[in-house]
Parts: sequence; C-alpha cells; structure tokens
Amino acid sequence: MAFCNSCGAPLTAGTQFCNNCGAAAAGPPIGAPVAPVPAPPASTGGSNALKIFLIVVATLVVLGVLAVITIGVIARHFITHNVHVSQQGDKVKVETPFGSAETNKDPDAVVRDLGVDVYPGAVTEKGSSATATFGGVHTVATNFTTSDSVDKVCAFYKAKFPNPMVTTSDQNRCTIISNDQKNMITINIEGHGDNTRIQISNVSKAGSSSSSN
Repeated sequence: MAFCNSCGAPLTAGTQFCNNCGAAAAGPPIGAPVAPVPAPPASTGGSNALKIFLIVVATLVVLGVLAVITIGVIARHFITHNVHVSQQGDKVKVETPFGSAETNKDPDAVVRDLGVDVYPGAVTEKGSSATATFGGVHTVATNFTTSDSVDKVCAFYKAKFPNPMVTTSDQNRCTIISNDQKNMITINIEGHGDNTRIQISNVSKAGSSSSSN
C-alpha cells in the first residue's frame, strides 16, 4: 500500500494524483514495473588476449608442419635426382654433388689406392674397405688381421715410417701417424682375440697419388 507524500492519504495502485489533496504521486505510477538497471559489461580483455595467443600458436604450429613437409619433399627430390647409387660386383658406389663414396672388396684395388705396404701375410677383413672423396679430400681405409703379435707388426710399420708425426704404444696397442704434403696416414694396431688387427687410413688431396714412405 502506497501513501500520498502531501496528506498521507492511501493511494490506489496506478494512481498518479492523490484523490484527497490532488498532489502528484512521487516517482513512477504506483504498481508500474520498474525497468531493471543493466549490469556493466563483463571485462573481456583477458579472454581476447588468450584467444589471440592461441591463434598465433596454432598458426606457428601449422607453419612449422608445412615447413617440415616442404623440406622433406625438397630433400627427397634432391636425393632422387642428385644421388646415384651403382653396383658392379662387390663394388658399390654412391655419387652426390658434394663427392662420392664407395666400398670395394677387391683387396688388390684397395692396396693400390691405400698407398701403404700391407703387413706380410695379413688378410683384408671382409667388408672393411671403403673410399670417399668429398670437398677435394680423398680418403681410403681398410682393416687387416694377422696372427703375429702387436709388437712385431708395430716394428714393421715403424721401420716403414721412421719419422712419424705421432707414435704411441702400450702393452696391446700401437698407433703411428705420418703426415707429409700429400698424405696423412694413420695406422692403428691392436690385439683382437688371438690375432692382431691393423687399421690403416690415408687422407690425401683428391687427384694426388698416394705413396708410402
């Protein structure tokens, strides 16, 4: 129940003027619905920033995946068109724009390319011979085995290279490194069970002839 602010007489719902004194009723008509006050909009700054961050991350992930796929396709195309593998008997050769590499099971061919005397009676290990030419550098390496002792084999190669750059030896191992203007020869000799393994590599400039001292 509402009352007139002037005379205190009771007012009927919906009355705009007092029936007793004629004064206007204060505020909106009695019983009229009051419009709700709209709430302030919620802050969306943090939410928008998170959405933007997630979009950027997703974009970077997609770009990364596309880059990996592109590199894979380019690499596959490059290998397919620029790398050639050929085999002739036991000789397998891989050629690339940067150089070539090959394996050779022919011991005579390996020894000729190696340019180092083979220990008398030593046998080439199967599948251990390989040559490679990259960036103007030619490398040939192979392994041999013999039943003679490490000391005996080491003495043989020390006589072949009397002025080595490096010589190390212990009870069951010997290393000789010889270097000149054309070749860098490394000889590792070590006990291998009941035998002695001889590992020889020769690194030289491509096109230069290898030679032992």
